[in-house]
Amino acid sequence: MPAEPTTSGPPSTRDAILGEAVERFAEQGYDGTSLNDIAERVGIRRPSLLHHFPSKEALYGRVFEQLLTDWAGRVVPIARDSHEGWEKVVIVLTAGFRFFEENPSYVRLMRREALDGGAHLEGLDLAMALQPLFDEAVGFLEKEMRRGTFRSHDPRQLLVTGYGALLTYFSDAPFLGGLLGADPLSPEMLRQRLDHVLDFFRAALLPQ
Repeated sequence: MPAEPTTSGPPSTRDAILGEAVERFAEQGYDGTSLNDIAERVGIRRPSLLHHFPSKEALYGRVFEQLLTDWAGRVVPIARDSHEGWEKVVIVLTAGFRFFEENPSYVRLMRREALDGGAHLEGLDLAMALQPLFDEAVGFLEKEMRRGTFRSHDPRQLLVTGYGALLTYFSDAPFLGGLLGADPLSPEMLRQRLDHVLDFFRAALLPQ
């Protein structure tokens, strides 16, 4: 007998605060966002917000913890599966691209925080948090290069290129729309962009 479909109720107050904080911090930055604004949009008063998050710094840090948790839950299992070689590259790049496509606010948050140099993340170092995943990716590329599956490159520089190829397309979408004469986030333009990114890395990595 098939299982009955599950229905989800409204988000908890804490989740509603966190969801609104993601949007406000992404749109307005840390300095441009007030707790009063977040509380008003959630439909509560500031003391109620402070019951869940004792300060703006604490709320901001929790937003980035959620970002890292969501990224890890979506991409890391795929990156650590049994696929090898070019197939793994395709799967991981596609998963990363889809994650950013579905979470544009996270992209803006990452870009803002990179520009600010982590000034508002007390006790959370994004680079340090992501370092183990970066090192795993470097190790994978080095292994495939030694086997001759991939052409020889500096794996760290290659990963930085991949980071830019994925992230900046979404963060700069309003600007790119003028250059491309089309909505960069339309399904067709997204398909073209993902195809191009995969073609770029195929040309860079696979032996001729």
